[in-house]
Amino acid sequence: MSTHPHPVNIEPMNADVSLEQRSRLHAVLADSARLAITDALRTGDASPSELGDLVGMRSNLVAYHLRVLEEAGVIVRVRSEADHRRVYIRLRPEALSALAPATLLRTPRVVFVCTHNTARSQLAAALWENHSHVPAASAGTHPGPRVHEGALVTARRHGLSLSSRTTAHVDEVLREGDLIVAVCDSAHEELPPSRQRLHWSVPDPLRVNTGTAFEEAFTHISDRVKRLAHAVRRQERP
Repeated sequence: MSTHPHPVNIEPMNADVSLEQRSRLHAVLADSARLAITDALRTGDASPSELGDLVGMRSNLVAYHLRVLEEAGVIVRVRSEADHRRVYIRLRPEALSALAPATLLRTPRVVFVCTHNTARSQLAAALWENHSHVPAASAGTHPGPRVHEGALVTARRHGLSLSSRTTAHVDEVLREGDLIVAVCDSAHEELPPSRQRLHWSVPDPLRVNTGTAFEEAFTHISDRVKRLAHAVRRQERP
């Protein structure tokens, strides 16, 4: 399994996007380096330095291509909730509609990880089961005692059930070959570097602890799960 970027195909954009916008996007993505960066971001967020490692590019070139992509409306920069000095790069949803599926990933299981394993990772695993035949699990780097009530309520609102799920430490859950999806900045920054890990910079709803915050996190995760499910296929364990 590899998360190295591959070239992407460009699909027609939505009818409400102008010909000029489409032309500008095609011109921006005509550069192979920017194609590589865009494809690397298709399934997860990354810092500029992480992007440089993923695509094998010097930092000054990464900075240049990110500036071009940002000016074209392809990416946005978001600051880490954990380490405010860090910035992560994220593809804009509007641009994603014009991009083909990312690199095909093969894994025996997807494990969603957040800090406490009480909300984001639990919602992600439950959503994944509705969109993929690849098994899923969830874990935390510092698991809490139980699934948060806000996550339970949000899941019920969308026809999912988390009531039978328990929390667990990532060391108890991970097995060889698992694809890790860190759904929070803290977990991503705490876990050791791995090319078998994706990162989704999903804001922590517990920081605000409102129904709106949980709903926004659910929407964010749901969109990511749907996209990733198209790019993942099941692989038997060694």
